Amino acid sequence: MPVAGGPVYGRKHYPASLPLADGEVVLTFDDGPAAGTTPRVLSALAAHGAKATFFLIGRHAAGLPHLAERIARDGHSIGNHTFSHPWTIDRLSHERALADIDQGAAAIEKALGGAGRLSPFIRFPGFVETPALLADMQRRSLAVFGADLWASDWNVMAPQAQLDLVMGRLMRARKGIVLFHDTREQTAAMLPAFLAALEAKGFRVVHAVA
Repeated sequence: MPVAGGPVYGRKHYPASLPLADGEVVLTFDDGPAAGTTPRVLSALAAHGAKATFFLIGRHAAGLPHLAERIARDGHSIGNHTFSHPWTIDRLSHERALADIDQGAAAIEKALGGAGRLSPFIRFPGFVETPALLADMQRRSLAVFGADLWASDWNVMAPQAQLDLVMGRLMRARKGIVLFHDTREQTAAMLPAFLAALEAKGFRVVHAVA
């Protein structure tokens, strides 16, 4: 699915989302790459022929460029999740906030090398931003991603409990942008069963591309 730069997407945070049909799901993963879990997430996606969007933290990509490259080589979209993941980016000066965003983009692009490119997508840490930051992202033609559904994988739970939670939410919503974290062990463990459940229930994974 082509995604235009400039708008904001995700009904958890914004008025509208992507124009998805019933049963269509966009998978997104935040905070990576991580050595112990991102490869397992990528393997699960590859086994099911599913493409996702990975919002990388710049300093993590700089530390594990081979994983950033693998994400790109596997054909996934890559977005910016800032350099240092400042939870209180709204309390930084506008200049410092933009600097962290720009540093993140630069670090991700360097880590990717020639393996791929950074999509004009951004997701703010903790979905926290300011009107001025949103206006700047629009001027830069960057698509701001929120989410329609959370996996809530920042909470510790067994993989089966997480699977039941996210599938229950998805069955009620019927479509949407789903937020996961490829840094979470429980998510890496749950993902093969989740992808199988999507297929069994007739959902279709849609790839967000620029």
